[in-house]
Amino acid sequence: MVSKNTSAAKFTVPGLSLKDGRQVGAILQDRLHALNDLQLTLKHAHWNVVGRDFIGVHKMLDAHIQDVRLMIDATAERMAALGVSPNGLAGALVKDRAWDDYAVGRAGTAEHLAALDLVYDGLISSHREAITATGELDPVTEDMLIGHSAILEQFQWFMRAHLENSAGQLEDHGAATGTAKAK
Repeated sequence: MVSKNTSAAKFTVPGLSLKDGRQVGAILQDRLHALNDLQLTLKHAHWNVVGRDFIGVHKMLDAHIQDVRLMIDATAERMAALGVSPNGLAGALVKDRAWDDYAVGRAGTAEHLAALDLVYDGLISSHREAITATGELDPVTEDMLIGHSAILEQFQWFMRAHLENSAGQLEDHGAATGTAKAK
């Protein structure tokens, strides 16, 4: 059996204490898990969405997945620059996450988009918490997370455009049926 070495290096980026570098790395590990979970969830929805507006939603999700994968890479590389070994393994994600699996299987576009709206609620909220926490420690990481959040908020807006009625209200299409928010 091969041991997975996820120990931290004895350095971090210039101008940041080793302790602060480790703290930022821990925050980023949580974000890495959340983003990895998001890209898997989006791909799952992409494969399982059916019905009206199928092709538009199917293609929209592919574009979101590509951008989230770029965020994942940037997050992991920032961790490595801080001297922290990023862990992108599925077992670690499942062990460490504080949210449930996405609960929707084969379903219509409205049901998937409503459930994904809840996922984005949790993800964006926890990203904003990470922005606040890293802002006091490392403005470079804070800036990266701000950029990621802007993109994630735009993705949520795209999904909400499908769910919004003419009165400006979001129709949840039963999304609260077991779909826990991803943090």
